[in-house]
Amino acid sequence: MPVKSISVWTLLILLILLTGCEKDFSTDADHSSVIDRNASPLEKSLAKADNQFGWSLFQQLNKVTADSNLFISPFSVSMALGMTLNGAAGETEQAMQQTLELTGLTQQEINETYENLMELLPYQDNQVLFEIANSIWIRQGYPVLTAFIETNQTYFDALIQEMDFSRSDALDMINSWIYEKTHNKIKDALDVIPPDIVMYLINAIYFKGAWKFEFDAENTCNATFETPNGSRACKMMLHPEVTLHYFKNEDFQAVDLPYGNGKFSMSVFLPHSDKSVDTLIHQMTGENWKLWITQFDSATLELGLPRFKVEYGTLLNNALIDLGMGVAFGAGADFSRINTDGGLYINRVIHKTFVEVTEEGTEAAAVTIVEMLESSVSTSMIFNRPFAFVIWDHTTGAIMFMGKIVEPIME
Repeated sequence: MPVKSISVWTLLILLILLTGCEKDFSTDADHSSVIDRNASPLEKSLAKADNQFGWSLFQQLNKVTADSNLFISPFSVSMALGMTLNGAAGETEQAMQQTLELTGLTQQEINETYENLMELLPYQDNQVLFEIANSIWIRQGYPVLTAFIETNQTYFDALIQEMDFSRSDALDMINSWIYEKTHNKIKDALDVIPPDIVMYLINAIYFKGAWKFEFDAENTCNATFETPNGSRACKMMLHPEVTLHYFKNEDFQAVDLPYGNGKFSMSVFLPHSDKSVDTLIHQMTGENWKLWITQFDSATLELGLPRFKVEYGTLLNNALIDLGMGVAFGAGADFSRINTDGGLYINRVIHKTFVEVTEEGTEAAAVTIVEMLESSVSTSMIFNRPFAFVIWDHTTGAIMFMGKIVEPIME
């Protein structure tokens, strides 16, 4: 095929924040024994399911993030909910499988394949550091079925930690684990531990990869970036001429930027000037993704990509409910494979991410927290809104005082 010469000055990765700094992209993991094998049919099937779920989640979140950055990790969300799925039964299990696009795979196949991916993905490239960590934090004294614990220990290598959630340092301990596993990139992921919470299921991932073709910092220049709210300055990293895999159609052009030995890459999509990124995201489905990546071909081009750094966080409840998982969030949820007493449901799914792109490469991290609540475990009364009160005598029944507090004032 003839070599193409393309001018590409700004490439959008579906999210842009325009800061950055030089970083050390040498990895410190022991990747001396790189695993070089083809993915199995089951691994490809699970990856396809995770991707399809990811596109749906991405589109759902994009509906409420107009004109702002968006950055998620479908792999992290899928793995955290995959651990949770081991406790679901009945209609709840079915709804979670459908939402996660896992229908057709048995629970054993799902668990074994996640285990295989955890063993494969971190050891594909000795120039890329990719780490996966899972943990389950259980309220002290809360009875959890042994099978649920053992399954998540065996297949997800999950740390199991029983804890008194009412202790003053409980929140700090969970956040410290997340902070460590994301190499100090995601801080204070969990904001509060509500009184009735009985369990947290957490996945954390970390990625640091050096570009196969690094940008020369001397070529980086001041440029403008057109945002929905007008132009703003950015630092544009430049490759005056580089040969990469490239694709163009009537809606966008795209380029694939490899890391290390090429097992990992960043595919970046730029809508044509008369198209919007939201229109492009609407087209991003598993079917289209599969079609597009088969059409990338070698091209020599002039490439410009802005440095950017994004920290993103969101509550996934509404998006997951809209995608069909609503039964898991209500009192009618069935998580009887965690605890047979009933009343257990997902209270929140918290997702936080970080990404920074510079001349040397990319650093990214994500955490997904599934917060489980049991409505029947206790009664909680936190007087954090207007309330009424009465002072009365139990011998006579006489009321001495009554009142209403709208704004508590202490002198």
